[in-house]
Amino acid sequence: MRVLMLNPPFFKDFSRSSRSPAVSKGGCIYYPMWLGAATGWLEKHGHEVKLLDCPIEYITIEDILKIVREWKPEMIVFDSVTASMENDFKVAEKIRLHSKATFVFVGTHSSALPKETLNNCKAIDVVCQAEFDKQLLNLANKIPLEKIKGILYRKKEGSIVHNPPETLLTGKELDEFPFMAQVFKKHLNIKRYFYPSVLYPEVTIVTGRGCPFHCSFCVLPQVMNGHQYRARSPENVFAELKWITKNLPAVKDVMIEDDTFTADRERVRTVCNLIIKEELKIKWTVNARADIDLETLKLMKKAGCRLMCVGFESADQNILNNIRKGTMVPKINQFMKDSKKAGILVHGCFMLGNKGETKETIQKTVNWAIQLDPDTAQFFPIMVYPGTEAYKYALEQGHLKTRDFKDWLLPDGTHNSIVSTPELSAEELVKACDQARIRFYSRPKFFWRKLLQMLRHPGDLPRTLRSGVVFSKYFWKEIRS
Repeated sequence: MRVLMLNPPFFKDFSRSSRSPAVSKGGCIYYPMWLGAATGWLEKHGHEVKLLDCPIEYITIEDILKIVREWKPEMIVFDSVTASMENDFKVAEKIRLHSKATFVFVGTHSSALPKETLNNCKAIDVVCQAEFDKQLLNLANKIPLEKIKGILYRKKEGSIVHNPPETLLTGKELDEFPFMAQVFKKHLNIKRYFYPSVLYPEVTIVTGRGCPFHCSFCVLPQVMNGHQYRARSPENVFAELKWITKNLPAVKDVMIEDDTFTADRERVRTVCNLIIKEELKIKWTVNARADIDLETLKLMKKAGCRLMCVGFESADQNILNNIRKGTMVPKINQFMKDSKKAGILVHGCFMLGNKGETKETIQKTVNWAIQLDPDTAQFFPIMVYPGTEAYKYALEQGHLKTRDFKDWLLPDGTHNSIVSTPELSAEELVKACDQARIRFYSRPKFFWRKLLQMLRHPGDLPRTLRSGVVFSKYFWKEIRS
C-alpha cells in the first residue's frame, strides 16, 4: 500500500514531536519521531511510504495536493496535537476534496479525545489510540477494521466504533524496527533539525518507550506510551550508534529522545561499556532525571555523553510533591554538583504555574535556577493537555480560561498558558517565563562561559550563533515589553 505520513503544515518550524508542541523561542526543531518509527515499520513490511515534515521543510497544502494527485496514496496519516487540531482538521478537509484514501489521525490529542476528534472532522476515517505502529500496519495490510485493536473508526452510516485497546510494543519488538536514523536519512534533511544545546548537526533516535514515573503534567506516558519503560537491547542501541558513525559522518551529536533514558541504570552502564569497549567515538545527549550517582555519570561521560536534559521544574518541594515529580530539592542540588564533577553539561527545564505556585515560589525557582547554573535552561508556563492529571485538575478547579485549543499557543506559535489560578493569571505566567529567561541569559557569567566554549571548540560557533540569533528576536521583544 502507498502510505503518506504527514506532519501537517502549520507555523513555520512548529515541532509537533515536542512534549510541549510549539515554535521554540530558542530555535529548537524536533524530528518527527513517532511518524519516523512507523514509517520504518511499514517499509520493513513491504509498504511504500512518503514522510513529509511540512512545518520544517516548508511544504504547503498546495505541495501536498500535488503529491496526492500524482502519487495517489491509499492511506494518509496525520500527526496532530492539541494546539494544532483546528488547523489539522482544515488540512484534512482540503485534502479530502482530492483523495479517497483512508484518513488516519494519530498523536496525543486524538488519542486522548478520539470520539471528539472523529465528531469534529468528518474527513477522518480512523483514529489510533496510544502507540500506533501496529494499528497502521494492520490498516496497510487491509485487515478488516472491526478486527484491528487500538482504533476508533466511522461506519458508512456515520456511527463510531471503539475497538479494544492494542498492547504496547515490547522491548524485543522495538529491536525489530529499522533504525530511526536510517529512516531520517532516507526521508528528511537532517540539517533542518536543531537543538540549541546539542552539537550541530544532530540526529535523534529513540531507544525505549514509556516512563516509570508519574509526573502529573507529562502527556506522553499518560496518553501514548505508558508507565512501563520498554527498552531496546543494549546491543541493538550500540548497533544504531555504530551505524550513525559510519553512515552519517557529518552528525556531531546523537539526541536520545527516550522519556527517561536513565530509568534503567544497569542498561545505561551496559550501553556505555559497549561504547567504551569498541572505542566508538560518538557524542550523545539524553533525557535524564536528577537521581544519577556520580560513578554512573563518570561512566556516561567516558562513553561520550555530552549533555543531559533534566526536568527540575520547581525549587518548592510542596510543588514537586503536588505534581508527583518524585524528586527532592537537596538531591537535585547534589546531582548538579556531581554532573559538574563528571564533566557532563546539563540543560535545566523549569515549569512555572503548577499546583501551589505563587509569585513567591516563582521567584524562588528562578533564583534556584541561577544558583544551580546549568549550561542552558528553559522556562515554560504549565501546559495542560487532555488526558493528563494536570488537565483534569485544572478543569475541575475552574482554572482553564478556555477550551479553544488554538489558544494553547500565542499568535506567533510560541507557548501560551491557558491556566489562570486565584494566585496567578495565565498572562502573568507567560510574563514570568519571559522574565526568567531574561534573568538567566543576561548574566555576565553565562555570556563569558559561552564565549569560552566557542573559543575552545570553534566548530561549535555556527550552532551557538544560530541559537543566539533566534533567541535574541524574542529576548529583545521581551525586554521592550
